[in-house]
Amino acid sequence: MSDAVSFQQINKILELTDELEINREWVEIPLGAESPGVVRKLSNGKLEIVVDADEPFEDWLGSLESKIREVFDVDA
Repeated sequence: MSDAVSFQQINKILELTDELEINREWVEIPLGAESPGVVRKLSNGKLEIVVDADEPFEDWLGSLESKIREVFDVDA
């Protein structure tokens, strides 16, 4: 996978956060992928989603919802 996060990938992540009713203003997605990827709540309360550079994007995306629910207040 490239170290750059594509516009299409960002859109897929935002579609998921939309489904979880997380305001897009509270989501930060860095434009560079890292290894390992990470989902964390920042000190300002925002949700940071860093795409994993090594795992295939679609596989990583499939596990993203559970990672978000672990760290961010989302109703089940």
